Parts: sequence; structure tokens; C-alpha cells
Amino acid sequence: MAGRPQNSGFEASAITVLKRAVELDGKGRFTESLVCYQEGLNLLMEVLKVTTDDVKKQAFRTRIREYMDRAEKVKQHVEQEKEAGKYHEQIHIVADSTNNSYSRILGPFLDEFTTEVHVEDPYIRSAHQIYNFLRLCELLVGGKTKVKRISLTTGRDEQGNAQTQQGRLDELKRSLSDYGVTLDVNYSSTLHDREIRLNNGWIIKIGRGLDYFKNTGKFSIGFCDMDLRKCQETTVDIFHSKHTAQNR
Repeated sequence: MAGRPQNSGFEASAITVLKRAVELDGKGRFTESLVCYQEGLNLLMEVLKVTTDDVKKQAFRTRIREYMDRAEKVKQHVEQEKEAGKYHEQIHIVADSTNNSYSRILGPFLDEFTTEVHVEDPYIRSAHQIYNFLRLCELLVGGKTKVKRISLTTGRDEQGNAQTQQGRLDELKRSLSDYGVTLDVNYSSTLHDREIRLNNGWIIKIGRGLDYFKNTGKFSIGFCDMDLRKCQETTVDIFHSKHTAQNR
């Protein structure tokens, strides 16, 4: 009896995550869907372990096999497109939508082979824009990656205070060095493109760059948790280039 509520909780969580996987799969957001398929399947496996009813166990095995088959097909599709140099995935972030943090958008493309990240964004200038870049750096340092070098190319804050901008980025550089990460900052007056390149081959181009979140008060929900903050409308295009990937 004591195991039933836990079992029910795992099953409900699995259903929610797998529905999300199917939804993302249908939208062509394959890398995100693979993450959800894996998480959902792990939860279903836990349910199967504690299920004693033979009929239910067989039903769970069937569902697990179906989801595993679909996940494998998605994985093969992604690998084939990557191998052919034709992979392209697009995410449309709707105005006022939430659950679009850097972790959700960029996380699926970060792995243990990610050691260098190159960011080109002309607007890492004002305080909130530098905070955005800081949040990205926190994701890179705190995740499963082994990032050792981050390079940023941006524009100087000519209309504000270039010295303040420099000081803030220098502070971030010192902080990252405590984690064994080198930050290189370069300035360009002609930079217009916005993209993030990972040395595992992924290239992420965000229409608005890192600054796609709406402003919120410092004591409002969403100020710290970016998944709770409303967004500006933008498009994210994801490509994979074998030419930028390291030999493994």
C-alpha cells in the first residue's frame, strides 16, 4: 500500500513528460524531444519496477517499447541530418510566453564534448544585458559540460558608459577564472549577427540575441527564475556543422 502513491506519482510524471516529448517531436524540436523521451522512459521504467499486476506490467512494457522505438527513430534522423550537414531546427518563441530559459533553449545542445563556446551578440552592454550573459555563463559552468573557454564578441557601450561595461565584464572574467574557465572579450563596431557556436558542432542563432526576455521588477516573479519570465517574440534557428566539431 505504501508504494502506490509513489508509483502513481511516477506514472503521472512520466505521462506529462512523454506528452511533452511527443509535442516537441511534432513541432520538429527533435533534440528537446529526445531529452523528454529519455526522462519519461526512465520514469516509466521506475513504475514498471514496482508494478506487481501482470496485465499492467505488460501494458507498461508495450508503452516503453513504443516510445523507445520512436525515440530511436528521432535520434537516427538527427544523426543522419548532422552527418549530411543539413540539420536545421527552428523554435518560435511567442510573445509573453514563458518556459524559455537558456537552460531549456540551449541545454539540449550542451554535452560533455562542449569545451569552448563562442558568443556573438552586439548588445551585451547595459546592466541587464550583461546579467543575461552572466546567466548563460552560469549555465555553462554549472551543467554537464566541460567548458574551459568562453569568447564574447560584442559592441562597446558608446552611448552609456563603456568603462562600466568593461568593469562588469572584467569582474565576470575574474569570477569565471575561479572555475577554471577563460573568458575572452572582443569588441566590434560592425557586428550585427547574433549567434552562439559550440565546439561540439551546434550553432544557435537567436533573432534577438540573449536579450529576448521582457523587463521585470527586481522583486517580481521571473527576475531570478528565467523560466517564469515573459519573453519577447523571436525565432531561434539551430544548425549543426561538422566543420566546427572536434574529432572525438
